[in-house]
Amino acid sequence: MNGFMKGAVLAALLSSTAALAQTSEDAPVYLIADEVFLDGEDLLVATGNVEAMQGERRLTASKITYDQITDTLTIEGPLRITDENGDVLVADSAELTDEMREGILQGARVVLDQQLQIAAAEMGRSQGRYRQMSKASVTSCKVCDDGRAPLWQIRARRVIHDTEEKQIYFEDATLRFLNVPVFYAPKMRLPDPTVKRARGFLIPELVSSSTLGTGVRTPYFLPLGEHADITATPYLSAETTTLELRFRQKFRRGEIEVNAAGSRDTLRPEEFRSYLFAEGSFYLPEDFRLSFDVETVSDDAYLIDYDYSTKDRLDSSVTLSRHKYNSAFEVSGTLFETLRSFETNATQASRLGQFSYEHRLFPKAVGGEVRLGVEAHEHTRESDEDVVGRDVQRVTANADWRRSWVFGPGFDFQSMAGVTAGHFDLDDDSTLTQAEDYTIPYAAATLRWPLQGRGPDGSSQILEPIIQIAWSDASSFNVPNDESTRVEFDWGNLFSMNRFPAPDQAEDGLRANIGAQWTQLGQDGTYSRLALGRVIRQEREDRFSETSGLSGLESDWLFEASVGKLDGPLLSARSLLDDKLRLAKAEAQLNWAFPRGTFNATYLWLTEDSAEDRDSPVSEWTFATAYKLTDTWTGNLSWRYDLENDRSTRAAMGLVYENECLNVQLSTSRRFTDSDNFDPTSNFEVIVSLLGFSAGRAGAVRQSCKT
Repeated sequence: MNGFMKGAVLAALLSSTAALAQTSEDAPVYLIADEVFLDGEDLLVATGNVEAMQGERRLTASKITYDQITDTLTIEGPLRITDENGDVLVADSAELTDEMREGILQGARVVLDQQLQIAAAEMGRSQGRYRQMSKASVTSCKVCDDGRAPLWQIRARRVIHDTEEKQIYFEDATLRFLNVPVFYAPKMRLPDPTVKRARGFLIPELVSSSTLGTGVRTPYFLPLGEHADITATPYLSAETTTLELRFRQKFRRGEIEVNAAGSRDTLRPEEFRSYLFAEGSFYLPEDFRLSFDVETVSDDAYLIDYDYSTKDRLDSSVTLSRHKYNSAFEVSGTLFETLRSFETNATQASRLGQFSYEHRLFPKAVGGEVRLGVEAHEHTRESDEDVVGRDVQRVTANADWRRSWVFGPGFDFQSMAGVTAGHFDLDDDSTLTQAEDYTIPYAAATLRWPLQGRGPDGSSQILEPIIQIAWSDASSFNVPNDESTRVEFDWGNLFSMNRFPAPDQAEDGLRANIGAQWTQLGQDGTYSRLALGRVIRQEREDRFSETSGLSGLESDWLFEASVGKLDGPLLSARSLLDDKLRLAKAEAQLNWAFPRGTFNATYLWLTEDSAEDRDSPVSEWTFATAYKLTDTWTGNLSWRYDLENDRSTRAAMGLVYENECLNVQLSTSRRFTDSDNFDPTSNFEVIVSLLGFSAGRAGAVRQSCKT
């Protein structure tokens, strides 16, 4: 009897689930019932709280009858079957035949992957893989017992679920919102929720632009095997016909992604407009890594017109690198293309090649650490016009020794000494020497004294005064400043030997870098930090721009402060002040993450400086916030405002509604930029996603059935 009942129970389970793996079929079956008996010689009956289990699958029913002569299994409900994937089938009754591969279930309801529900007046099973449902309703919304229609549902005359291919086919399907028909399709196919990558159309997007009009994007996703895919998105409006493409592929040791688009529009009717961005990286043998980045566009305004990117300079590069504990190697080539109306590619350094290698040694004889490095660099311009077409090639090598000691009441003393040597070649600039050889010796000694204490409230406090005496001899170094035109002065480089970002410039003479910082961390997560520092020189340094804060005998005072909570609002500020407390640069940032949202705000102020191509002051603030208005509604807002010119530069606002079965995104944005290439543009976008299919996973918030 045990073998006989095992076949019956297995058939019942198979009638509601996908084809089982062989290992699952071999799992033992357990049957629990109030009574199991033979009715005559051919009928096996289990009745009263019937429960059958096999592995993670479970069947409950009120009665099961198996007729050996007709090979028919009859299950009286209410019956419920749960499989190892979390799929649930509920029905009033079921009758299975043909070795349990064919059958009909009355009043059936299937819940796939715990999120998509299919209810049907009648469900049939055929060939062991197809569920055929008539007068079916499909939804991932919560269905209430009071008879109210779900938020959305797809009603169809017939629904077929292929449990092997994991696809759902609809015939005479109508999409209804709050039981109001909004869309009809004679035939439709959707993946079931267990599919991660299914071929077919994704969620369409309705977009409206002041320059491109109102249109719709209809993405189509096509898997190319297990590790590659392509998404083609036609974008059609009265002003444009565009095809957008995205290709992705993963390899065993790398990946690539390509994004591209081509357009015919009324903005430039005589041109075919396009762009292509591609990137990838690969891990090679011996810890090498190869990465590349390609960026190209047909015209200066295309990326902004279609909101693909805000970049105004493109860079295409390829890099081979290896980074290990005691060495670093990198060789790269880069092509730049400017999209700015006031720049020309002919006079910009558009082609760049670079090689660098650094090695660390730890000699036991003298202790400490020895660093050896070499760097080769070349950047060229398309123009061969004198001065503005200048090309630069340089080779730089350096060697230094570093060591630190801790002594006395916690003093940390660090020393460094080294030399840099190099060669510069200059072409197409008659105002300068065509070749320059140089040697720059340097040395530094740094003393730190970190002091730690505890406040009366239990907070932890650290006070660290630092003084560094540094010297370098770069008096004979005289090459044009092509790479170090923008210098930032902050706590991160206050104690650096050379604050120029590239070797084409070097600091000279004896100087003292002094600073102190105080940090406090409270037991309740409060955080405070103050830092102050400056540079004092023996001789004037005029290689830095005026607004860098580093020129002259004495630098501006560097001031940094942070106050707030690590898990709450945190305000950080940085500024450069001269001895008369006049600002050269100032920046403040507020970041706040709270239970219902986030808030971020930034203020920036810079004085004019022709050496940094800034003819007028910069004063602007930006902020962005997202706030969860209710459990299902989230609002977001961002704004960038130019205080110097008293005008907005960009603003955006959006609303998102999401529950367990629906995601609606409404967004609008305005770009106020007005130039020779760009006109102010407004955009509006609507995206409606039906969650529960593979294209949109179910949300976390479930609707309530309460009135």
